[in-house]
Amino acid sequence: MQKTVVLNIVGLTKSLIGDHTPRLRDFMLRSKVASIGHVTPAVTCSVQTTYLTGKWPSEHGIPGNGWYDRNECEVKFWKQSDKLVGCPRIWDIAKQADPTFTCANLFWWFNMYSGADISVTPRPMYRADGRKLPDIYTNPPELRNTLQNDLGTFPLFQFWGPGSGIESSRWIAEAAMKIEQESSPTLTLVYLPHLDYVLQREGPSGSTVPKELAAIDAVAAKLIDFYESHGAAVIVLSEYGISQVDQPVHLNRVLRNAGLLAVRDELGGEILDAGVSAAFAVADHQIAHVYVNDASRRAQVRELLERTPGVAAVLDEEGKIKHGLGTGARLGDFVCLASPNAWFTYYYWQGDENAPDFARTVDIHRKPGYDPVELFLDPAIAAPKLKIAGKLLKKKLGLRYLMDVIPLDASLVRGSHGVAPATPDEGPILITRRDELLTKNSIEPTDVFGLIMSHLHRST
Repeated sequence: MQKTVVLNIVGLTKSLIGDHTPRLRDFMLRSKVASIGHVTPAVTCSVQTTYLTGKWPSEHGIPGNGWYDRNECEVKFWKQSDKLVGCPRIWDIAKQADPTFTCANLFWWFNMYSGADISVTPRPMYRADGRKLPDIYTNPPELRNTLQNDLGTFPLFQFWGPGSGIESSRWIAEAAMKIEQESSPTLTLVYLPHLDYVLQREGPSGSTVPKELAAIDAVAAKLIDFYESHGAAVIVLSEYGISQVDQPVHLNRVLRNAGLLAVRDELGGEILDAGVSAAFAVADHQIAHVYVNDASRRAQVRELLERTPGVAAVLDEEGKIKHGLGTGARLGDFVCLASPNAWFTYYYWQGDENAPDFARTVDIHRKPGYDPVELFLDPAIAAPKLKIAGKLLKKKLGLRYLMDVIPLDASLVRGSHGVAPATPDEGPILITRRDELLTKNSIEPTDVFGLIMSHLHRST
């Protein structure tokens, strides 16, 4: 098989490639480029799984970055087990064709316990004293220490949160090159998240976007040069484009005001009680799954959603099938799609004084929905660096602490994704120098799987 590398540069679009990305522009000009069609929802877990299975969410069963477990009555986000995916993935199928095939998966999601030969994914340590320590999960297990001894501890707090930056993408890139030198996998999947941060903070028209484009361009250039020197075919692609937004939509507050959503008090903070609620929303960027536990109130819920400003569409069973979501148990009874300039928050409390303690922290697992406000430091904190330093001192001393530095102001968020982009140039792309394998200027997301396989089977 032909050695192949897929660089997933999150948020990259044709409209962003230009003067600030000279190496990616050069790569594109000397290659074939195609726009990739829309996955509903256009969010990380759903899109990546579509690319790696060649199936729509209706078949692979991943309807978002998280969903409501109807048996446990809990909302679960960012789970990592490969067993959650309902279809074989590309490494499973490639190995059937060639038992010598090997795959390294660096930070693409559902990375744990899969059939990939090498896996690297973020996996913090949560200590009994409340500390969250940066770490990774790897297969083989000894790779964890090898990578972190050579490259330093994985920069978790630069991978997500207000400190997110280029450091995490650089670390992933260095890890990928080290794995290539030591193991030479047939297929390497590399996730480079850097643009996701600035584009969600500022939107594509943000003032720092040019600088951050240049930063990821340098990382991508190093990887392209390195892998091509090792005889690999390089594919550059992205999962989605990020649109400018200015309208946060609080669906759970709408449902609560109508007496449909229930909360319980925990030491003065309100906690969503999903199992008791007649209806509630699981927000995920520009899509929201709305679960209706009381079937007698479905018509009321639908009417409320349809007249909420910022909601562009409310998908019922027929709509979910039409959009490739199917009718699986993980889906909401209704699926809301946001207007192009809007996005959905998970907020359900009435008054910030009633917000749960985790709302002001980076806590991707306890929040019953995705929270891009975690990318910001609270502007109301007079000396945020001093406050953070005090918290870190408590951490070093082994004391319990709460890193409550995240604001509760959803209007800070200027970029989002999940619904179809306004134009193909603002959506995801695929670039390859194997021109003969990419015969169209526009492809379906499910075609990405076949294109990667074609690269693997192309003779040198």
